[in-house]
Amino acid sequence: MTPRRLIQFLFLVVLATAPAALPAWDYDGHRLVNQLALASLPEDFPAFVRTPANAERIAFLAGEPDRWRNVASDLPLVQANGMDHYLDLEELADAGIDATAVPSLRYEFALQFAAGRAAHLDHFPVIDPAKNSDHSREWPGFAPWAITEYYGKLKSAFSYLKAFQELGTPEEVANAQANILYVMGVMGHYVGDCAQPLHATKHHHGWVGENPHGYSTWNGIHAWIDGGLIAKAGITSGPLVPRIVPAQPVSLAPRPDSRDPMFVSVMDYIIGTQKLVEPLYQLEKAGKLGNDKVTTSTEGKTIQESRPVTEEGRAFIETQLLRGGETLGAIWLTAWRSAAPDTYLRGQLLKRQAVAPAATKAAP
Repeated sequence: MTPRRLIQFLFLVVLATAPAALPAWDYDGHRLVNQLALASLPEDFPAFVRTPANAERIAFLAGEPDRWRNVASDLPLVQANGMDHYLDLEELADAGIDATAVPSLRYEFALQFAAGRAAHLDHFPVIDPAKNSDHSREWPGFAPWAITEYYGKLKSAFSYLKAFQELGTPEEVANAQANILYVMGVMGHYVGDCAQPLHATKHHHGWVGENPHGYSTWNGIHAWIDGGLIAKAGITSGPLVPRIVPAQPVSLAPRPDSRDPMFVSVMDYIIGTQKLVEPLYQLEKAGKLGNDKVTTSTEGKTIQESRPVTEEGRAFIETQLLRGGETLGAIWLTAWRSAAPDTYLRGQLLKRQAVAPAATKAAP
């Protein structure tokens, strides 16, 4: 057995003994993405993330941003966090913005979108205030900016971990490692969201506007893809882990347009997800996602039976879970490999080290 296969085997053992997850992409699917990302990491990635307790911590934290959404009375949190889960790409075009050229800075984009929306108000539906208590309907979502910002936080955490590993105390190293687990886990939620096609489109809760192909306008389609389908199909991590593609770092080569290369990579990932919106609706229309019932007649009796999730429907969702895990693993790996030791912190630790012996000698 190769070292990589041994790691995957041990990881499957960890998954098998971990607490059972609730059946929804909001948690179970997000756990899967984080677990698949862990399985994609190379053997030389810091080993502390793979201990059973830490692997479970990363999986648990995949659900954290959705738990933040449960406090509907805290509108500042609901607004700030809620719009980080998606990007309705069609709205960029409606505002006259090229999705392949958006700025990598969140607030620079916010100014650009606000101006574009104001110039093309006729392209946007009138907002119903009763459905907009958090004032999110004015915006298309900020998922790629959130993911890129979390990448920066993770890179920073690896940088100061390296400084503490050289010159810090065991307690400082442990705290830095705990911070890394937290950022890895929470970031995974947003990357997982962006593997789900309905997080990259204005057709997120049923098809809206012109509908020449007669796609479903069912409001519950989003919840079904997020949770019901995974539960009904019995999709679990065990069969998926051996299929994960080993993580490869994202290219950070400078770009002619000066945009952040990690941001561009994340945008490309979301644009790729948005291309799957119509294929997903086609699967639903063909009855391949297991969310509708079929009527049959037997011996004069009419019976309604729930359709099963077909192999094609199952494969579609499994592919997106794997894609989310592979993308997340690549971002984690890039953050670790590109993180140089924190030079400022290292300088402070060297000063502390120089003072410590002198203080010891001065003691009575």
